[in-house]
Amino acid sequence: MNKVTRRMFGAASLAVALIASASIAQQPERVRVRGTLEKIEGQTLTVKSREGATLTAMMPDNVRLTATVKATLEDVKPGVYIGVSAMPQADGSQKAIAIHIFRDSQRGTGEGFGPWDLQPGSTMTNATVDSSVAGVDGQVITVKYKDGEKKVIVTPQTIIVRYVDGTKDELKPGVRLFLNNAIKKPDGTIEVPTVTYGRDVAPPM
Repeated sequence: MNKVTRRMFGAASLAVALIASASIAQQPERVRVRGTLEKIEGQTLTVKSREGATLTAMMPDNVRLTATVKATLEDVKPGVYIGVSAMPQADGSQKAIAIHIFRDSQRGTGEGFGPWDLQPGSTMTNATVDSSVAGVDGQVITVKYKDGEKKVIVTPQTIIVRYVDGTKDELKPGVRLFLNNAIKKPDGTIEVPTVTYGRDVAPPM
């Protein structure tokens, strides 16, 4: 490789690196908000977060509204797609804080296992129920996702909810909210592509 070619190659590499850096810098910051609705005006929500901050959330015209309703362990059947917020146990199992049952149309949403911010050290597993058996510490559910599986311990304290279609009419002051994948704007407001709220039980995510 001659000197001119090396210079051209180096310049091209630098240009690619700069473009990649600019692309990363332009990615909007995504946040999760858990809180209580204080006020709604048109498409604007005023929310008091669980940390005590007052936030302004803007709903686009195509916002997806989802309500959480009470469900039971009997609803957590093999083949059902669920999300499990949990605390990891020493034996590798997950002790469920909450289980939320997805609608059939949401199957595959966020599939997999990873850290979660419901509580310090908590995890989230989105997967399909494979089996369920009684265990010493509670019902033991095996869930499978594309890269593996987890054993989930369900106790009497585990909150179980089901997702259903929501309506804007139910967004009233005092309603508990979970805003996922919210886009943080330079002016401090957030844009919320989805709003999950409690119809008869607060979103436990």
